[in-house]
Amino acid sequence: MEIVIGTKRWSTWSLRPWLVLKRLGVPFEEILVELRQGEVTTAEIGKISPSKLAPALKDGELVVWDSLAICEYLHETFPEAKLWPDDPALRAVGRSVAAEMHSGFQALRGECPMALDAAPSKPDLSEATQKDVRKIVERWSQLLQRSGGPFLLGEWSIADAFFTPVASRFRTYGVDLSGDAKAYAERLLATPEFLEWERDAIAEAKA
Repeated sequence: MEIVIGTKRWSTWSLRPWLVLKRLGVPFEEILVELRQGEVTTAEIGKISPSKLAPALKDGELVVWDSLAICEYLHETFPEAKLWPDDPALRAVGRSVAAEMHSGFQALRGECPMALDAAPSKPDLSEATQKDVRKIVERWSQLLQRSGGPFLLGEWSIADAFFTPVASRFRTYGVDLSGDAKAYAERLLATPEFLEWERDAIAEAKA
């Protein structure tokens, strides 16, 4: 398998399926394309991805070009890895929050882009972004209470991959968390998979 990803310090979309691949422990080739280079970026990604956007997964002749679709494909290809829980109700809720993250929280995305090479700061966030933060924290609390943790659905899942970039944003922009939400965000940023990505992102910024 091959995965096309964008610049590691910026690309939240690439991070999510990359984390899942790393969690699976299956061999894959990483094709890194530098973002924010205009038509050069588009052309390079377009060599594999029909959408000309990262990420895209190539498995033989098959190309899957959406982060959530890639994760679902990996779940179906490696069912023994249990990327979603066996319990159908918990799985449905997990898919709901992953889809909500995939399509929502536009204020947070726009005002607090992922920047793994940036020094932490504490800007004044708009009310729209603060509303997004409150909703995310509410989701985390609901699921952690329901599953008992330590991750949203108990064991690590695709839902956690989708919220790992959010935890990095909260850290970068000085979002105050407490209790279960704080512990959960710290847990996401301490996984060996994320730490590997972060090391690469920082090295990338210095290159």
